[in-house]
Amino acid sequence: MTAARRHTTLSPIPPRLGWRRAASFGLAVALVLASASAFPQSKSAPKPPPPPPPPQEEAPPPYEPQLLRLSELMGSLSYLGDLCGRKDGTDWRNRMSDLIAKEARSDLRKQRLAGAYNRGYRDLEIIYHSCTPAAQLLMARYLDEGEKLVQELTSKFSG
Repeated sequence: MTAARRHTTLSPIPPRLGWRRAASFGLAVALVLASASAFPQSKSAPKPPPPPPPPQEEAPPPYEPQLLRLSELMGSLSYLGDLCGRKDGTDWRNRMSDLIAKEARSDLRKQRLAGAYNRGYRDLEIIYHSCTPAAQLLMARYLDEGEKLVQELTSKFSG
């Protein structure tokens, strides 16, 4: 056997494919690889659509500050009333529920009113652990302030 013939039999390309066919196959593979490198290898996840804008809150009524203060007073009176043995905490909670049902047209407004009530309750829960003369005095002052607020609200804003 000659060296040239031995070289062709050791070739990794089977003789029946031929060099031209192998070259065209190699060229095709090279073109595919080249075109694949021109594009990103992995697509990044599509960006999620932007979140919808928050719903437009209707303008609060002109008496909103007074209503929030009244809610806070009701929470305080609920805590102090039970603490000092008046057992009217449930009454204050029920009044607050009625107020929210009548006044809160949106979830955000409901959260604000309930938050004011809870703040009034929790603030005094931290300070007063027993019914002291100071707690009784504060309860009397809060009852007076609440009564004045209700009179102001009904005289100015009731229809």
